[in-house]
Amino acid sequence: MCAIAAAGRGRHVVVLEGSNRIGKKILMSGGGRCNFTNLYCDPSQFISVNTKFCVSALNRYTQWDFIALAEKHGISYHEKKSGQLFCDQSSKDIVAMLTAECQQANVSILTHCDITAVKYKEHYKVTCNRNELSAESLVIATGGLSIPKMGATGFGYRVAKQFGLKVYDTHAGLVPFTFTGVIQKLMERLSGISVYVALSSLDITFTENVLFTHRGLSGPAALQLSSYWMPGSEIRLNLLPECQADLFLLNAKMTQPSAKLRSALSGVLPRALVLELERLWWQSEAEKFLGEVSDMFLRQVASQLHTWKVRPAATEGYRTAEVTLGGIDTNELSSKTMESKRQPGLYFIGEVVDVTGHLGGFNFQWAWASAQAAGKVV
Repeated sequence: MCAIAAAGRGRHVVVLEGSNRIGKKILMSGGGRCNFTNLYCDPSQFISVNTKFCVSALNRYTQWDFIALAEKHGISYHEKKSGQLFCDQSSKDIVAMLTAECQQANVSILTHCDITAVKYKEHYKVTCNRNELSAESLVIATGGLSIPKMGATGFGYRVAKQFGLKVYDTHAGLVPFTFTGVIQKLMERLSGISVYVALSSLDITFTENVLFTHRGLSGPAALQLSSYWMPGSEIRLNLLPECQADLFLLNAKMTQPSAKLRSALSGVLPRALVLELERLWWQSEAEKFLGEVSDMFLRQVASQLHTWKVRPAATEGYRTAEVTLGGIDTNELSSKTMESKRQPGLYFIGEVVDVTGHLGGFNFQWAWASAQAAGKVV
C-alpha cells in the first residue's frame, strides 16, 4: 500500500519481501477470506501508549477509502458482524488487487530477500542475499513477531534500535489462553464447544463467543481480552450475560419443580458444559429435584454462573497470536508522515509500531492508513 502511494507520486519504489511470496498474512486472514477493514473503525478500537497517535492517519485514509479501492477492482464483500468486512470469494482477491496496483504504478517487488545489513550515509544502503540497493528513503513495514512460521521476525525492531529509536517490550495479542491442572482437563473435555459470554479481566469486558479448546479458551472474546490480560491475573466468565440467572432458576423451580437443575440449565447452556459445572459446583445437589433445592442454593449457583473465575497459566504466544502488542514508541515518529524524528528518511508503518487494533479488521485498516501516510511523503 505504501509502495502504491509513493510510486503514484512518481517515486521509484522497490519492495523487498523476505518470503517466497507477497501477502502471506493477508492470504491466511479471516479464514482465507480476509477481514480487510471495519465499517466502524475509530481510534477507540486501538491499543497504544499514545492513544491519539493513530488518529491522524486513520482520519486521512479511512475504511471508506479502502472499500472504494476494493469496489474499483470488482471485489465483492459482505459484513459478517459488528462492521467486519470479508471478501465473498477469497483473500487472494485483496493480494491480487494490491499486486495490480503495484504493477500499474511500476513498483518493483523482489521476493526471497534475506536482508543482512542496513546502513546510512547520506542515503540508505540495504544489503541482501540478492544484491545491494540504495535509496533516499527507507520504509520498514515488517510487522511484528506473530506467527513465526509465516516468516515473522524482530527485524523491524532491530532496525529501529540500530538508529536509536525507543522500542517498547512486545507481547502476543489476540491469542488464545492456556490453562493447567483441573481447569485445563475440564476445558479439554469441552473442546469444540462455543458459548456466548461476557469475559472480563480487571475492568475490561468483551461480550462475544468463547471457544473451549484442548488447551484452554479461544474465540473472539478470549482473543480480544488477551490483548489486555496481565499474566497471573484471573479472568471471569459470565456464562449468562443476557439473563438474570437467579430469576431464571427461581422461576424454573416454580414452573418445573420435578426437573433437575441440569435439565433447566441445558435449555440455556450446552448440556456438556452444564454437566461439567455440575461436577464442579453442585454435585451434592445434582440428583435433587428443583422443588427440593433451597432458594439460597439456587442464588449461589446463579452467582457462580455470572462470575466463573479461572486463572490462565499463559497464552499460546506468538505461535498463534494474530498481532504483536508494543513495538516502536510512537513518540519517535511523526503521526502525519510516520517518519522517524531522529533519523531523516526512515519510516515505520503498520504492526511494527506501538499501535494494535482490536479483532475485526482494525489492524488491516491501520496497515492501510499508516502506509498511505508514509507513501504520500516518502
